Amino acid sequence: MTDPWILSFEGLDVEHEGLREALCTLGNGCFATRGAAEEHHADGTHYPGTYVAGGYNALSSEVAGQTVINEDLVNFTNWLWLTFRPMDGDWLDLRKVEVLDYRQELHLREGLLLRRFRFRDTQGRVTAVESRRLVHMGKPHLAALEVCVTPENWSGELIFLSGLDGAVRNAGVARYRQLNNKHLELVTRGTVAPEGIYLLARTSQSRFEVAQASRTRVFRETLALPAERQILQDHPERIAEQLRVHVRAGEPVRVEKVVALFTSRDPGMSESARAARHAIDDAPGFEALRASHSKAWEWLWRHHDVEVDSVEHGGKAPGQDQLILRLHIFHLLQTVSANTVGRDVGVPARGLHGEAYRGHIFWDELFILPFFIQRSPSTARSLILYRYHRLDAARALARAEGFAGAAFPWQSSSDGREATQQLHLNPISGRWGPDYSHLQRHVNAAIAYNVWKYYEAAGDRAFLEEYGAEVVLEIARFWSSLAQWNERRGRYEITGVMGPDEYHEKYPGAEAGGLRNSAYTNVMAVWCLLRALDVLELISADRRAKLMDVLKIDEAELQRWRDISERMVVIFHDGVISQFEGYSELEEFDWEGYTRRYGNIERLDRILKAEGTSPDRYKVSKQADVIMLFYLFRPDELRALFERLGYPFDEDAIRRNVEYYQARASHGSTLSKVVFTSVVHRQDCAEGCKLFLSALRSDLYDIQGGTTAEGIHLGAMAGTVDIMMRHYAGMEMTREGISFWPDMPGRLRRVFFRVQFRGRWLEVEITREHLRVALDATEPGSIPVCLQGLWRQLPSGGALEVPLRPPTHRREPGEPRLVPRVHVDESRLAGVPSR
Repeated sequence: MTDPWILSFEGLDVEHEGLREALCTLGNGCFATRGAAEEHHADGTHYPGTYVAGGYNALSSEVAGQTVINEDLVNFTNWLWLTFRPMDGDWLDLRKVEVLDYRQELHLREGLLLRRFRFRDTQGRVTAVESRRLVHMGKPHLAALEVCVTPENWSGELIFLSGLDGAVRNAGVARYRQLNNKHLELVTRGTVAPEGIYLLARTSQSRFEVAQASRTRVFRETLALPAERQILQDHPERIAEQLRVHVRAGEPVRVEKVVALFTSRDPGMSESARAARHAIDDAPGFEALRASHSKAWEWLWRHHDVEVDSVEHGGKAPGQDQLILRLHIFHLLQTVSANTVGRDVGVPARGLHGEAYRGHIFWDELFILPFFIQRSPSTARSLILYRYHRLDAARALARAEGFAGAAFPWQSSSDGREATQQLHLNPISGRWGPDYSHLQRHVNAAIAYNVWKYYEAAGDRAFLEEYGAEVVLEIARFWSSLAQWNERRGRYEITGVMGPDEYHEKYPGAEAGGLRNSAYTNVMAVWCLLRALDVLELISADRRAKLMDVLKIDEAELQRWRDISERMVVIFHDGVISQFEGYSELEEFDWEGYTRRYGNIERLDRILKAEGTSPDRYKVSKQADVIMLFYLFRPDELRALFERLGYPFDEDAIRRNVEYYQARASHGSTLSKVVFTSVVHRQDCAEGCKLFLSALRSDLYDIQGGTTAEGIHLGAMAGTVDIMMRHYAGMEMTREGISFWPDMPGRLRRVFFRVQFRGRWLEVEITREHLRVALDATEPGSIPVCLQGLWRQLPSGGALEVPLRPPTHRREPGEPRLVPRVHVDESRLAGVPSR
């Protein structure tokens, strides 16, 4: 049976070392370090990256005859560097010795990474090694590493090397290596008496300083050993200590390395190198740090864990579903935690785990924020404030492109300016081509959606009043200016955009990028305009008057919003919503032929462009596009939107659209399976579960063929937890209250979790037979709870329990009955285990 708290790897696997490093990353919301072997520098197999939240730098490069500027999440000084050798031997390299045993374990409950291995060197010496490391969750400036070395059949002098490596580059993504990637400059380095060193580095453009100081000690059991120390500065960007000790056969020697990391932008910071030096003077030893770190994780898991009891067909209980779900929660909390609050940072789509997407912030927060809204509203609030603090940059971008309001960029990094690359490298063809993805204006709808959902769940009127309202209003003004009246149609339209499906950047043969009337974009624009009108009704009269005065919004503009919300165009063909205008005229694609030729065709865009053609020609999708509407909104909400626009929304509309676009999706984005899981589930829970299992395994099995090594897919990880909440538990938080309408697939027997609603903690347990919801007693008063369609008041300190109806399709009040069933073709899905 799989241990649901330990992710383990047996044996060395050079080919998949990058995957393991990403999955075994340790972090605390302030910084994170990949799970690389501590004895190695970056060498083509190992890549020990350390990333600091908000730590960006811009460099220019010459590409295809153009000068392009890219801003990256910087790989900072490597603090892991710790290796050893016998007096007459080589520095540790498991690729050059006989490995007798090897095991690596990520302990999720405690936030620890363990390595255990034994090897025989070329002189026949057998040595056993066990290492443990942590990035402290409760003390966000500290990290620690312990390496225990046992010479099994030899005695003699052992030399340890413990250093700080500032000679690092951003080289973790192969397709970026043609670009300039040296972001760091050494400022100073030196010793910290009596047993430490420090290194201060600074980024070349953003002047972001990161100081690290390390303290290294050697022990036999609990007794500190005197070690001959030598400081090494033979490399201009590194500093290290060499420690010599005598070892005896069978007696372990333990090395502790405690590291402090401070930046020039930390709150209350005077000088980061000084702060780091003082921190290691005061820091306790490894075991004390481990204990307090473990306690911090204990409290995190208490509020953030989702317990699941699942079975596979045949009745065997593997525990793997639970393990992977916890792995996803673990990485969410390492990227964004209470330590993040107040730091003015966003949530990178690939976490703090690698350099893919350059560490930028996209619309993935649409999938990530629900997890924090439901459990840590202050964290969600901080992530939304990242957008608020870049509102002026969004206004500037809108003005530069001829629009009103605020146009948030598709890719954001340090200051909120557009950080989307101008050119994209196709790794299959090796050619650079124009990148049109900045036309994905729908990121603005995602930001407005998150503001609204946070307000609904947290009931934070003060936040809406002071921050959220301005963001939503300025986004509404942008959509209003983007929408243009088409006299021939008698409707408004939006042109020159891309939807979520990044396969379609422009029309076949067109020179310019952009599409007309993306259905998802147009409908989300309408939704945003309606929420902006709601916001003006919800805030105080004084705040409303001030915002309308400062933003120069008059009644004529409000009337335009209402008019657009009733007369926006949506294109249809063959009884389904057209992904964009002209979609019906595209060619059908030979799915079977290309699958036979290439096998995995998730990244169909790269395959077709390498052949000299383009997915622009075909009815193919990288990911859910139109289907996003069914992911974000209940059927009754969508029906109201379409009826407001004067379009029919019949009982079979969702099934027709899901079947149509599911057959044309390659799922080239890990987010795609999350979205399709959601919409298929509403019609057929068992079929939706096939997609869920594929989404659940996306990163652990690296089903996109190498992308996880460049950084985990945080949106997809959060999305799998959201499926548990939104569908299997049937939970929804609205202004009216919190509701549950469970619909668990056959493989689930029990789900237990805690969530926070309007500042109150609820415990929820769902089995095949019953639903139980309990409320904390920290405050007086009840909260409204809806259990399977019946609203009740849940008293403080009380609990409600109801028997569950047989698990059929979960229907919302007024939701149409959808028949026939939607079928999911498993042959098109990677990561679904055989049954």
